[in-house]
Amino acid sequence: MRIPALPLKLAAAISLLALVSGCSDANSSSEPKPSAPPPSPVSVIEVVPEALPILNELPGRIAPTRIAEVRARVSGIVLERVFEQGSLVKEGDVLYRIDPALFQAQVASAEATLQRAQAVQLQARQQSERQSELRERNVSSGQQLDNAVAALAQADADVAIATAGLATAQLNLGYAEIKAPISGRIGRAMVTEGALVSANGPESLATIQQIDPVYADFTQSANELLRLRRELEDGALTNDEAGAARVGLRLDDGSEYAHPGKLLFLEAAVDAMTGQVTLRGEFPNPEGDLLPGMYVRVLIEQGVQQNAIAIPQQAIQRDSGGSAQIYVVNDKNVAERRQVRVGRVVGDRWVVEDGVEAGDKVVVEGFQKVRPGAEVAAQAWKPQDKTSATGSSGAATPASKPKAG
Repeated sequence: MRIPALPLKLAAAISLLALVSGCSDANSSSEPKPSAPPPSPVSVIEVVPEALPILNELPGRIAPTRIAEVRARVSGIVLERVFEQGSLVKEGDVLYRIDPALFQAQVASAEATLQRAQAVQLQARQQSERQSELRERNVSSGQQLDNAVAALAQADADVAIATAGLATAQLNLGYAEIKAPISGRIGRAMVTEGALVSANGPESLATIQQIDPVYADFTQSANELLRLRRELEDGALTNDEAGAARVGLRLDDGSEYAHPGKLLFLEAAVDAMTGQVTLRGEFPNPEGDLLPGMYVRVLIEQGVQQNAIAIPQQAIQRDSGGSAQIYVVNDKNVAERRQVRVGRVVGDRWVVEDGVEAGDKVVVEGFQKVRPGAEVAAQAWKPQDKTSATGSSGAATPASKPKAG
């Protein structure tokens, strides 16, 4: 009997399919299962307590240590301006000259008056001596002697008056040369040659300011000063030296002033309008870079915080609510997220007031690729790791341009 061809072909196909399926199962069972991803590399620092200065940055203005307005002490016509505007002058330098003719005449008159008084004095003295001799010989009366003594005393007084008049005239002649009362930098001239100046006039002829050294006047909140004093009394802060306070300057362009200064004093009263206390520092200014009225930021060290904890600013993250948080690697190399409370900034670091303890390993770099509870590969952080990559010539590698389309 003949077997139909179709069932035979169907049976062969089923057998072949089963064979292929068996081979596929065998191959799939022999393939290795995918392994877990390696731990993410992170850079960490180990927290070490240290002593950090309490360095406050306060707004201030530069002021000259001495300032003097140049004024005329006698009236007259200005003949000459001697100084160069904006230059440095020394105490006693001649700045202006007033027409001295009137004062020279007054000196000559005073000298003549003195000579006349001296001549009268000489005659009165001779008369007094003669009357004294005559009285001893009972030739003249006592009244004549008394008159002679009185005349001598009056002549002495006239000489004294004439001497004072001559000194006044000579002073006025000297005041015809207007001199610098202090050393410093003189400003612009307020009068020109030919101007009439008055001894009692309100106008100043120029202004001299001493700008080496200079003062830096700055303000600080009275509440903050009180808090610092309490912390010093409680021992939370200490001073390097008793009563000492190191002071520095930061200029308006952000650069640090090269010369340190010293704190002179703080006001004994608080401004009722602002609640601020005015402090004054003194700074050397040999190059003349600090000018009166210049705005500066005063850096003043007002104590040292012992056992402070500071971490790089880049280790701090912020959640949606603005709270600070960090990642810490525990003993099992597992990342943990912590909420922290940060205080002031010291350089490029935040001072952490709560949430971190000594010995904790804080993640500084690589926390973008980790999540809480993930295993990480921790390595010591090096500050130079944060510098941008540069080419062999030192120039930064430019970013590739996007392709069109």
